Amino acid sequence: MTAVAGSAPARAPVRCFLAFDFGTRRVGVAVGNSLLRQAQPLKTLAAQGEARFDAIDALVREWQPAELVVGVPFHPDGAEHENTQRARRFGRQLQGRFCLPVNEVDERYSTTEALAEGAGDVDAASAAVILDQYLRGLE
Repeated sequence: MTAVAGSAPARAPVRCFLAFDFGTRRVGVAVGNSLLRQAQPLKTLAAQGEARFDAIDALVREWQPAELVVGVPFHPDGAEHENTQRARRFGRQLQGRFCLPVNEVDERYSTTEALAEGAGDVDAASAAVILDQYLRGLE
């Protein structure tokens, strides 16, 4: 059987994702896409308040993500704590400012995994762990 020109199955467009490991002092950032399904640590933002969102705005303009991913921390038993609500609030702020879908990922042990991998920038590496987890769940 020979292939007929133009009969190849349509491919879904490649989507870019930015992920965030939220902290009150620093936010780790990673990038990945739906084609490779592998995250890369980008940087850690030490800025606070409006300066933090200005830095994120620059990253959103540079990478043009289709979606954002935010790590949400829980206690080991799955219970929520104060930082759970802070991370969710950060996700709502991202959605409101950038009008992009924001996906939450349970980030328990992301820092432990980043440290075990020998990360130099632990916050950015934690964001990559969070994004890798999200990308594994894509169909």
